Amino acid sequence: MRCAVVGKMATVALVSRPASVLPRILSSCSPAVLSAASVTKVQQRKLHHAVVPKGKGGRSSSSGIAATVFGATGFLGRYVVNRLGRIGSQIVVPHRSDQYDIMYLRPMGDLGQIIFMEWDARNKDSIKRALEHSNVVINLVGREWETKNYSYDDVFVTIPQQIAKAAREAGITKFIHMSHLNADIRSQSKYLRNKAVGETAVRDEFPEAVIMKPSEIFGREDRFFNYHANMRWFGNAVPLISMGKKTVKQPVHVVDVAKAIINAVRDPDANGKTYALVGPNRYLLHDLVEYIYAMAHRPFVPYPLPRPLYHIAAKFFAMNPFEPWTTPDKVDRFHTTDMKYPGLPGLEDLGITPSTVEQKAIEILRRHRRFRYLEADLDETRPAKTVNY
Repeated sequence: MRCAVVGKMATVALVSRPASVLPRILSSCSPAVLSAASVTKVQQRKLHHAVVPKGKGGRSSSSGIAATVFGATGFLGRYVVNRLGRIGSQIVVPHRSDQYDIMYLRPMGDLGQIIFMEWDARNKDSIKRALEHSNVVINLVGREWETKNYSYDDVFVTIPQQIAKAAREAGITKFIHMSHLNADIRSQSKYLRNKAVGETAVRDEFPEAVIMKPSEIFGREDRFFNYHANMRWFGNAVPLISMGKKTVKQPVHVVDVAKAIINAVRDPDANGKTYALVGPNRYLLHDLVEYIYAMAHRPFVPYPLPRPLYHIAAKFFAMNPFEPWTTPDKVDRFHTTDMKYPGLPGLEDLGITPSTVEQKAIEILRRHRRFRYLEADLDETRPAKTVNY
């Protein structure tokens, strides 16, 4: 009678009984019962429920995506986490921050769907632990200035290479790496040179990686539009190399970049591709900055500043032990003309219609207006002139 009960309840016994109890129960059973028990053990589910799509969509459903987002605490990272959370993804956020500095990420997903994990970028085991339960890895790690602990080579080459290697060894099939549109080994900017080396390193470690190459990204917390708008604190004048008339920019909105990452995650045909993410219009840097000040209802007083003098001034700010206002490398990067890649797929290939600067600029620049102009009509500001070269 005892063996019969075990035969009927083999599944329950194997799942609910402690391992030390099972051998004593099964030792007194017939070979047929043991055979039934072994079959049940083989049929145990190995796929975690978190990666099984279910529901009608939305934050309380399950998208089937379990993503580890390195660099989630940065400017772009919060938008990516938000997009993943709203479709019901489970998100692992490796971080080096104080827990109170990342609490704003917690409401972006359903209860228990966003998991915070401390990690050490130089510890390979720490990287492996962060992605061992994921089926998607997104690398957004970046830094606009070098520190004594992390150089551009560490941030843009070594760390992405280690993440890509760990993802490949873990059997992950979707790896997304964030690069830059102007990444070039011949660039004046060390930032952009290391971005180019990082692309090659990631592609060598993970051939099926999806590489995103956005132009300068603008958004509420950006360091592009806000950087130029805050120049007014330094004498109500804006220094530009060659008056900004030899530099062409094609900025892209941060939400469009976040959407592109999510769509690439869900598109199996995106593996191994490189995407050039740019806005719909190209502008001279002079005209773009002029539009920024016009939208903020601030006087625009540009003046030409030679590159060597600009570098000297930037070196003074770079001495700041915290977040420097600008650096010589940042000056070179912002005065680099955005490249064109007609042969690479872009936002449209991922089903995204890029937003124009005129549509989104007010979201960023309203905070730079005086009180009397807070509710000024957008029609009062003329759109920036566009160029085709």
